[in-house]
Amino acid sequence: MNTTEIHAGDFLIAEPFLKDNSFSRSVVLLCESDKNGSLGFILNKSLPHKLGDLLPDMQGFEFPVLYGGPVRMDMLHFLHCVPDRIFGGIPVGNGIYWGGDFDTMLELIKNGEASLHNLRLFLGQSGWAENQLQSEIRENTWLITSAQRDIVFGTNIESIWKDSVRLMGKKYAEVVNYPIDPSLN
Repeated sequence: MNTTEIHAGDFLIAEPFLKDNSFSRSVVLLCESDKNGSLGFILNKSLPHKLGDLLPDMQGFEFPVLYGGPVRMDMLHFLHCVPDRIFGGIPVGNGIYWGGDFDTMLELIKNGEASLHNLRLFLGQSGWAENQLQSEIRENTWLITSAQRDIVFGTNIESIWKDSVRLMGKKYAEVVNYPIDPSLN
């Protein structure tokens, strides 16, 4: 893959020594990428909030909400892999969908039909202006690979970065064990 060629459905995997607090050891699923910029969601950063903390109608529902990124922290987004249940989602790739009918999504949570195996909620998003992400890729800030549904909807978000790096092949195998700050080693 060309190092600056990116598409919806790609994982952006932060290089191991990236110091940016928002993106350190993060994996972003790109949902849009065109000449105007790119948008995605960080898959492996937790927030202390649960869905019931954010929506009064959902009080008591302890569904986790992830930190999607530092942009638009006032918006709740979701990814899912049940397009036959949640209509209107935008296909991102590999059986992953972004958004769709919000009320239906909430009903699936209320009925216990939604779990971390088929739905992820995000507060905020990650966004890049025109050519900004391509520039970061040329600076080796990000590794790029195709998104994998089993990683997006795996239950252990702590392993997403390592699992995603392993997708890059043997060349990157030892990267998963690098310390965040090598000077402390």
